[in-house]
Amino acid sequence: MSSPNNVAVVICHGSYHSPKPYARLIVALNDEGMDAYCPQLPTADLSKLNVGDVNKPDFDREPPVGGYPQGDEDTAIVLEALEPVICKEGKKVLLIAHSSGGWVATQAARPELQFNVRKAKGQPGGIVGILYMGAFVIPVGESVHSFFQPKDGSAVVPPFMEFHKQGFAGLGTMVQPEKFLFNDMDQEEAKQWAATLTASPVLTTKLTNDAYAALPCAYLVLEGDLTLPKEYQEAMAALQGQKTGEFILYRSPSGHSPHLSWTKSVITTVQDFLSRIEV
Repeated sequence: MSSPNNVAVVICHGSYHSPKPYARLIVALNDEGMDAYCPQLPTADLSKLNVGDVNKPDFDREPPVGGYPQGDEDTAIVLEALEPVICKEGKKVLLIAHSSGGWVATQAARPELQFNVRKAKGQPGGIVGILYMGAFVIPVGESVHSFFQPKDGSAVVPPFMEFHKQGFAGLGTMVQPEKFLFNDMDQEEAKQWAATLTASPVLTTKLTNDAYAALPCAYLVLEGDLTLPKEYQEAMAALQGQKTGEFILYRSPSGHSPHLSWTKSVITTVQDFLSRIEV
């Protein structure tokens, strides 16, 4: 396998999140010799969501002029993180996708940044694979919203979230995050991380980049996840795997946030996946 100091990790976080809950994983990756980054995605950035004072956000306000950030803005931020690491430093990059960050990682893993494409051109570095960690595996041509909502046009609000005054045209936030996101840690710590959560609009940008067919993909199934049941995680990976090749499957007993509650084993999973996709 490549030496760790030639491998970097870029984490695509989930909706309603900031990079704060991923700092523990970043430190653990650094300790193993891997640079790691988790850029703030605009769709979950309170400063871009027209909530007034970000320290006392008002989720009932109307959308900002021009609308909320969407997938293109998220993708652009991830590309800003990827391009210098690959094009200037020549590093191999593993994308880690968490929750709705699965869409972003897949969209951002463009052909011109993929390792094999760059290698064929005599260029160093590039994306070597994607690890989906309790993440959404969205088919090409679908958005996060279209994939999870009924095809008859009706709207379903999952039990772990609520929409505010503007409804589906506005912002959603988490309900009982201590239960749904942080159920496998003590209450005090769960409350600490719940306080870092933000908000997100409905994500309607359709996936156009078929990174699944071009890159090795792995899925870390979170067996204690109360937000995205393990059966749903397995089904998403299997559905896409039938089209573009099976995902390497890993398993964790954790809830939806293994980067916090299962950090060391996430590192072991990363190391094993990298060893299997030696390039």
